[in-house]
Amino acid sequence: MKKLLYIFSFTLLFFSCHNQAQVTNKQKAIINAEPVLVPIQDGKARAYFASGCFWCVEAIYESVRGVDEVISGYSGGHTKNPTYESSNTGTTGHAEAVEVIYNPDIISFATLIDIYFGSQNVTQVNGQGPDRGSQYRSIIFYQNDEQKNIIEEKKAVLANQIEANVAAEVYPFQKFWVAEDYHQNFERRNPNQSYIRAVSIPRLNRFKAKFPELLKEKEKH
Repeated sequence: MKKLLYIFSFTLLFFSCHNQAQVTNKQKAIINAEPVLVPIQDGKARAYFASGCFWCVEAIYESVRGVDEVISGYSGGHTKNPTYESSNTGTTGHAEAVEVIYNPDIISFATLIDIYFGSQNVTQVNGQGPDRGSQYRSIIFYQNDEQKNIIEEKKAVLANQIEANVAAEVYPFQKFWVAEDYHQNFERRNPNQSYIRAVSIPRLNRFKAKFPELLKEKEKH
């Protein structure tokens, strides 16, 4: 969808609304699996989130103090070696996701969750903004019971505050598949691309206005 001009989003919306997540037995096995713990390496931890277009989410987390790097990819599905094209079919179970590499001495997993909920439409099911379909659904991945409890507690508090259901699913982390090279740092490398100007940059700016205290110094200007 992001390959086309934003002005055609209505047409795309009509098409992609029919792309619902297919919860097969293989997908149920992923949802019910034991989480995989990613060990801290060189003092850096990793967290995984899906929240619509990974171009948008990558840019948001990369603006945060304590985050070293964010990688775009795919997670949450039952197929191996997913691609951009295959994930768009809605049959892989995967969503566009990001790997956030961060320093837990500077920013906590709990704060990453606050950023997650604070940078999206928390009630939108199966997508964010003009991006609709199972590949754009919201998922928070946990690696242990502590993370799962943090996610579920914050999700419950938020649902109570807004008096509505929070759409984000909660999955045990299994594996993250790195996306194609051209997706990495896409917003930074393509600031004048139509989708970036119409959707991604405004979403990033809304986040920055909401969480100025969490931004890297270079992002405050």
